[in-house]
Amino acid sequence: MKAIAIHRNGGPEVLEMIDIELPPPGPAQVRVRHTAIGLNFSDINVRNGGFYLGSGPQFPVILGNEAAGVVQAVGSEVQGFKAGDRVAYAGTGGLFFVDTGAYAEQRNLPASCLVKLPDDISDRQAAALLLKGLTASVIIHRCYRPQPGDVILVHAAASGVGSLLAQWASHLGATVIGTVGTQAKAEFAQAHGCRHTVLYRSEDFVAATRRIAPQGVAAVFDGVGKDTFIASFDCVRPFGAVVNYGNASGNVPPFNLMLLAQKGCLALHRPGFGFHAVTPETRAEACGELFELVRSGAIKLEVSRTYALKDVAQAHAEAEQGRSTGSVLLIP
Repeated sequence: MKAIAIHRNGGPEVLEMIDIELPPPGPAQVRVRHTAIGLNFSDINVRNGGFYLGSGPQFPVILGNEAAGVVQAVGSEVQGFKAGDRVAYAGTGGLFFVDTGAYAEQRNLPASCLVKLPDDISDRQAAALLLKGLTASVIIHRCYRPQPGDVILVHAAASGVGSLLAQWASHLGATVIGTVGTQAKAEFAQAHGCRHTVLYRSEDFVAATRRIAPQGVAAVFDGVGKDTFIASFDCVRPFGAVVNYGNASGNVPPFNLMLLAQKGCLALHRPGFGFHAVTPETRAEACGELFELVRSGAIKLEVSRTYALKDVAQAHAEAEQGRSTGSVLLIP
């Protein structure tokens, strides 16, 4: 079968289609034929080598953490799944930058990481939703839950996670300010939960945020990292929260912890979604909530682009250039 691997860290040019032999699923495994694969900025960071602590990966590495598909075979100890079931997953139970492998036509996976898809959620919706939605879920449930009357600042509000956070916060009664890079992305963000948008390339987002919320925002949800993180402290009201969940512009630089006291006794969070939905039961509960938010219309899923799996280098390049909104999918 075909898969996309890297043999070194680097730009999109290191992505290579390879042929691999997939063994039968192990006793606790399920073989899934992928029908839609989610492209996430974390994949780009793994490709670049930006996530690793220590010596890094053992190459070759097949990228990807999120996909939907159809069960092809089950191991001897697996219960609850059978051939023909529609399933999806986001991560396999460990650190998401360690056990990757979704950029492939088929994959053997622990049965414990799979979620059955209801009939009214399509494969493409699931592949666009799970990893980004579970990231949003850990922020909302474990870091800062927006309250009616709150003002929340969401960086990269037209991105996959950003647009989900903006819609979810708005659904909970908050007023959302979103930073975006272009007017087209501003229009997208306004249609997906943002009451106000700030074009950060042409205006200072701190000054713009303070004009909208003079007392400061209740929380900042930041998936950008280096370019926005420290400056965001000046946007937050006393005893507010800053949540960093991504590093699209690079890793957050070291800073003196006393800065949090000087900026208003801020609470700081750096979540990882895998610790939120860690068991099959908690994962099913979290995914059930996401599916219900989609059903109710509280969250609108937008797949901005689909690419054939063989065109993954183009997909990565365009995602890095900030040319997409919402979610991007790879189709085997």
